[in-house]
Amino acid sequence: MNSGKCQTKALRVAAIADGVYTVGLEGAEKDEVVVIGEGVNVVKLITTMRKKVGHTIAISVAEEKKGD
Repeated sequence: MNSGKCQTKALRVAAIADGVYTVGLEGAEKDEVVVIGEGVNVVKLITTMRKKVGHTIAISVAEEKKGD
């Protein structure tokens, strides 16, 4: 994502996905979208982002660790 317009579009697409409650940008160049939620369908999210934004890959998928 090399432009602010692409970043905004990616954040919007991720934010409207079912189960998402936090979306943000990370990485040295703010080129990684971080999505946190419960019951998020990763395949559907990636497919939608590819259609609307462009090249998209999932770097990792994990359960959020809760501190006791």
